[in-house]
Amino acid sequence: MKNAKLDIHAKLMKSYKQVPQWWYLILLAGSIILSLVMSFVWKKDVQLPWWGMLFAFALAWIVTLPIGVIQATTNQQPGYDITAEFIIGYILPGKPIANLLFKIYGRISTVHALSFLSDLKLGHYMKIPPRCMYTAQLVGTFVAGTVNLAVAWWMLENIENICDVDAQHPDSPWTCPKYRVSFDASVIWGLIGPRRLFGPGGLYRNLVWLFLIGAVLPVPVWVLSKIFPEKKWILLINIPVIAYGFAGLPPATPTNIASWLITGTIFNYFVFRYHKRWWQRYNYVLSAALDAGTAFMGVLLFFALQNENRDLKWWGTALDHCPLAKCPTAPGIAVKGCPVFK
Repeated sequence: MKNAKLDIHAKLMKSYKQVPQWWYLILLAGSIILSLVMSFVWKKDVQLPWWGMLFAFALAWIVTLPIGVIQATTNQQPGYDITAEFIIGYILPGKPIANLLFKIYGRISTVHALSFLSDLKLGHYMKIPPRCMYTAQLVGTFVAGTVNLAVAWWMLENIENICDVDAQHPDSPWTCPKYRVSFDASVIWGLIGPRRLFGPGGLYRNLVWLFLIGAVLPVPVWVLSKIFPEKKWILLINIPVIAYGFAGLPPATPTNIASWLITGTIFNYFVFRYHKRWWQRYNYVLSAALDAGTAFMGVLLFFALQNENRDLKWWGTALDHCPLAKCPTAPGIAVKGCPVFK
């Protein structure tokens, strides 16, 4: 790397002291040691043995680089949550907490590593000293972790029936769809286990073939790009990005999906194609504004309506407009107003 040609950003950043490698190694060693101590001291509670911790760290070390390449190329970070849960579910069946912890240490370690790299890249372009970035990230992680834990603990103690879909009002913001998906995943992959669902004789045994299909799908795209090099649009087909688009479907509702499709199509196709200068200048500013506006509106609605136990009923608050969405699909179960599958 000494003979590599430096761009203007790298030349300017050479004026600052770099972060020594051993600073990162201390964090890595400390995290691994504390995790192993937890697996020994609270063995019955965490359910994940020490070798499971090391396996999770090894998995994160292997997949961080290829996932980082995809994220740097497409701005999408494909997850391997299901793969991690599937693997440890076969190794340690009947242990939902171990399954959840393995996903956290294996998958979420990759998420934080790539988020850390994204921050460093931003600091590189903004000419922020690397040691200041390191300190800010370290302090921010400590503060965020402490505050998040405290707020979550307070909410669980003070908000009645939080995350209980049956006890909450349909318009309540405390139904916790994302966390219910995580809970369901720990039950399916940890408590029940993939062997019972996806093994020989399992109800979903044929879904395992999708692992092979997903591994093979990029091959025909690559072959077609070599056969028809003049067709530049073939190179734009990115199978990981297309497949990752389905990952947001379980916690989402048709309202979410429709808004994604409409907004994305308008601004990333029509505006990009016919008003490119506007797109270059305002598209991502608008994206940030929509995110910020949604967050502020959520706070406003909470204090103005939900905190006063007032409901705002209109067609936009309905989740899917499908009265059959809650009907059972298992054969032979009869519920009033629902079809019976045989």
